[in-house]
Amino acid sequence: MKQLIKKIYSKLNTYLSLKNIPHGANCKCNFPCKFSKNTIIGTNCHFNGISISGVGKVVIGDNFHSGKNIRILTTFHNFDKGNALPYDNTTYDKDVIIGNNVWLGEAVIILGGVEIGEGAVIQAGSVVCIDVPPMSIAGGHPAVPFKYRDENHYLKLKKEEKFM
Repeated sequence: MKQLIKKIYSKLNTYLSLKNIPHGANCKCNFPCKFSKNTIIGTNCHFNGISISGVGKVVIGDNFHSGKNIRILTTFHNFDKGNALPYDNTTYDKDVIIGNNVWLGEAVIILGGVEIGEGAVIQAGSVVCIDVPPMSIAGGHPAVPFKYRDENHYLKLKKEEKFM
């Protein structure tokens, strides 16, 4: 009975979260998710709680997976050369691009203007404010690569279409 309730909750959550967002097949929202109207989602994406705010475009590639409490911010206040302190009413929108087969750990924050390359893994609790290269394992604030995936193994699994 508990599993059935969990399954129904997940399907309802997915439907409500992705109702007006372009997305591919087999996408799931296991926990509450909030997407901006400028979000585009690939196929086979699994969200465990994400909040995307701002007006910048967010593109999430295929086979994306996330931990809980993910934040993506795409609109920023003008604090430099504005006409008021600490900032004025001017805002700037910056896009976020997340490649295919990316995995975000729990409580990751992504700021606008960055690209996370294909196959990257972002460590839990990291703040992504600079680009993350493909195939890298990155963490910290700012999130920087500290290791790279085994590319041959990655490409073998990709060719065999072994996606979660």
